[in-house]
Amino acid sequence: MKNIEETIRDINGTMTIEGMPLTEEDKVTLRKCITGKVSSDEMVKRLVKQYSVKQDR
Repeated sequence: MKNIEETIRDINGTMTIEGMPLTEEDKVTLRKCITGKVSSDEMVKRLVKQYSVKQDR
């Protein structure tokens, strides 16, 4: 099995080919998910909340 840093390098390579290289923050987030510090479901919830646009009603 690949180690965490090799996995992140592979992901970054793929994302770079698509024109979207990982930021350091992205890499930190990936490490948290890969190591089990945060579940992927919880991370998705956090990111949706962070990037959702609040609408005034």
